[in-house]
Amino acid sequence: MPAMSDTAEFALSRRGVLAGSAASAVAAAAPAETMPQRTPSGATPTMPVRLTVNGEKRELALDPRTTLLDALREHLHLTGTKKGCDHGQCGACTVIVEGRRINSCLSLALQHDGDEITTIEGLGTPDKLHPMQAAFVKHDGYQCGYCTPGQICSAVAVLDEIKRDVPSHVQGDLTAKARFSNMELRERMSGNICRCGAYSNIAEAVADVAGERA
Repeated sequence: MPAMSDTAEFALSRRGVLAGSAASAVAAAAPAETMPQRTPSGATPTMPVRLTVNGEKRELALDPRTTLLDALREHLHLTGTKKGCDHGQCGACTVIVEGRRINSCLSLALQHDGDEITTIEGLGTPDKLHPMQAAFVKHDGYQCGYCTPGQICSAVAVLDEIKRDVPSHVQGDLTAKARFSNMELRERMSGNICRCGAYSNIAEAVADVAGERA
């Protein structure tokens, strides 16, 4: 029977066993074409991801842990999307994915393989502003401007949600037609924080684009 000192080096911790089992399960379930690419010893493995960003098809090889926010900022250099709290609580990183607004800091880039993504850069240009961008300028809907890209992307998606009758928490009847109102706007935009407190101007800008009174 081997001595205790001989077997100690082969001992596995419970955490090691669980981690190895989880990694094996993921590898077995993943299609061959999406398996991590081989890299030199010690290098981080990458996986391919294809995105359509602001109408342009992009292909990247990313660390599987890369968030959509970091893919946009660090790999595609679209720095209009801001990193604020990095915990999905401030809305500065809001982008529009497949027509729906999301917090890009909470989503892995690999989850969006094949998706169409619109960032603030894709809404308009300095020479041809999106109506929401123009309204923010008109109503001074920003101060420091850090949250503005997320606010604008969220506002554009909010009006689309109302148009598509997507219900909100302030509707008494979730089957009723969604209508623009100050309460609706406040509830739907509540995930976008403006530390400068320009909320009244933001509300006026969104109402202007909606053709309503804030």
